[in-house]
Formats: sequence, C-alpha cells, structure tokens
Amino acid sequence: MTSSGSGPLHTVVVVPAHNEAAHLPECLRALATAGLCLPNPVSIVVVLDSCDDGSDKLAGQFGPDVHFISVEAGNVGAVRAAGFEYAKSLCGQTAPEDIWYATTDADSVVDADWLVRMVGRDDADMVLGVVRVSNWRNFSPAVIRDYLRGYRSTGPGHDHVHGANMGFRADAYWHVGGFRALATGEDVELVERFEAAGLTIHRDRALSVATSARGEARAPGGFAQHLKSLARSAQQPKAGAGT
Repeated sequence: MTSSGSGPLHTVVVVPAHNEAAHLPECLRALATAGLCLPNPVSIVVVLDSCDDGSDKLAGQFGPDVHFISVEAGNVGAVRAAGFEYAKSLCGQTAPEDIWYATTDADSVVDADWLVRMVGRDDADMVLGVVRVSNWRNFSPAVIRDYLRGYRSTGPGHDHVHGANMGFRADAYWHVGGFRALATGEDVELVERFEAAGLTIHRDRALSVATSARGEARAPGGFAQHLKSLARSAQQPKAGAGT
C-alpha cells in the first residue's frame, strides 16, 4: 500500500442489493463499525438493482459516507462492476495503488475487524475470506452436517471464493478489467483473472462474514442454490436403505 505503512489512503466497499430492505440496515451498521476501525476514509456504495421494496428509502439514513445508486441490471456481476465504477468518483486524486476495494452482500454482516484484517495484508493484491451461516432455521441437521463437512479446511488458508467476503487493491482490480457482467460466478471469474495475471492472493480462514441461509436463491449457482442442492441430496434415500 502506502510507503507510510498506514494502509490505504481510501477504502471503498461495494454492496449489491436486490430487494434487501430487511437486511441492509444491519449490513450497513456493521460496515460503518468496520470503517471506524481504519484511520483513513472509508466509503460504502450500495448498488440497488431493480428494487421495488423501498430499499431506496434507506438512502441518507447512514451518513454521508454511505452512497446509494440505482441500476436496472438483473445481473450481480454488472451490479458489482457499477459500484466500483462509481467508486472512481469518491477517491479524488488518490492513486489507485493507495486505494483498497472490498465487496460484501446485503444479507451479510461483517465483523468489526473485517477491513483491518484485509488492509493489514500489505503483501497481497487480493484477500479472500470465508462465510459462516448466521441462522440455519430453514434447513435440517443433515444439511448443516453436509455443508460443514464440505466446507471444512485445514491450516490458515482455504479454497473458497465468496463475493460476500473479498477485497483487492484498486490498481490490481482495474489491471485485470474488473467484474464482468456474469449472472453468477462473477467472484470466481475475477479471482481466476487475478491468478492468471500472477497477482498475489491471500486466503484467510479467520476472516469471516456472517451470511444468511436463504430459502430462495437469488443467483443461479450462488450460495443459496448450493444450500438448496444439499437439501435435495439430504432428502434422497441412501443407497442400501431398507424400504
């Protein structure tokens, strides 16, 4: 980051949202707390995508550093990309190498040290964290067991990619071309381009974000769809089971 060792001169967090009025307040309060833990400015950009649930009424309720913009994309990759395009207008003359970008989801809640842990990795062009489910009430114990078994990793690293928990240097982000307009998998595809470019990726198993276990999937192939697939598998009769 900066030669002073004080971390980025500006941090911008992008939050895509489609009809998330119920979740956004908690998400934004947590982000505001995380932002207060950094010594330099933190801006939050909420990108409302085709919302008709009154999410826009939240604009102005979380202070001048929380910006709301609206798009009609229907595509999470395009929505994240729009947020970072808007971020260009927030950082003034600050050089891209002195700016840190992060992104999470509107149904997720970050920890107070979320940004501190990210920007503390001066050697990383990208930092990837993990997620923890905050409420399993929509799923059976079998689904929970199968999910945790598949998610388990050893050591300090991991092999997961979540748009709800990732950050990167602004100059590296623009170098690889930013998020692409993909309906799903936009986070994985961005990571693949960071890897192809030879950029440094730090995977931190201790960097965790609480996220919801939706009953209804928003993005094809997304996290909620993964949980639904586990639920279907859990309902299938096991081989060799009696009748």
